[in-house]
Amino acid sequence: MPPMSSIQRAAITSFTSITGATDKIAQRYLKNTGYKLNEAVDAYFQTNAGPSTNKDGQLGKLFDSLRNDAEDQKDVLGADSSMAYLQAIDVDLEGTSLFLAMELVQAPTIGEITREGFIKGWKAQHGVDAKLDAQKQHFKKLVDSLGKDRDLFRRVYRYAFVVGREGDQRALSLDNAMLYWEMLFQKPGQPWVGNSAGTDWLAEWTAFLRENWTRSVSRDMWNQALEFAVKSREDETLGFWSEDGAWPGVIDEFVDWYKRKSEMDVDVDA
Repeated sequence: MPPMSSIQRAAITSFTSITGATDKIAQRYLKNTGYKLNEAVDAYFQTNAGPSTNKDGQLGKLFDSLRNDAEDQKDVLGADSSMAYLQAIDVDLEGTSLFLAMELVQAPTIGEITREGFIKGWKAQHGVDAKLDAQKQHFKKLVDSLGKDRDLFRRVYRYAFVVGREGDQRALSLDNAMLYWEMLFQKPGQPWVGNSAGTDWLAEWTAFLRENWTRSVSRDMWNQALEFAVKSREDETLGFWSEDGAWPGVIDEFVDWYKRKSEMDVDVDA
């Protein structure tokens, strides 16, 4: 058997820390999943359902302790109870971490948390006790990693569209979309600022929309805005963009608007 790599040894250490299993068991589960830690941990807890079932009960009791019997339904935290809970785990209600929390508990709307989403969401955070202090500490770790973890940020960003819609609307209003972009594209999220020249792309994008866009923001426009943000941070010349690309029309229009504006600024400076 070939010697284990440092990455594999680190995965075993993480697995045993999360599950309490032995190195031998950790190696077996990790080997079966190609050393994908999250998949291996999920497989372990699915096979060893006892602790998981107990965790459900503990989280259910914690959820009940957060409910206001006079105002909340049995399986739902209403607006006041939800906000009190979010503040208890140090969620910034006006920043990126609000959407991080909403994604974690799969909230159906901002200001409402269901029992099912609360239990499933926190049960998936392996190694976190069903206590407010433990959730607060773990949530801080997630917030701290949000600016560096692209997959986590992408997941939170996309969920913001889901949770941020009003009623049965299929799209976001422009005002709400711009508010959410302001919340997401700032620390502790991932600011939409160029890595080399420091172009404030968020300011340019919102200025363009205020001048030229009157419609709502579809899911595709929302998702593609993030992909454009990622690329424009890395390439401020917009060399990745072309007229024949698959970008939505609004981004094509933005690029044209920005280039014309930049040319005008150069002429003025000259």
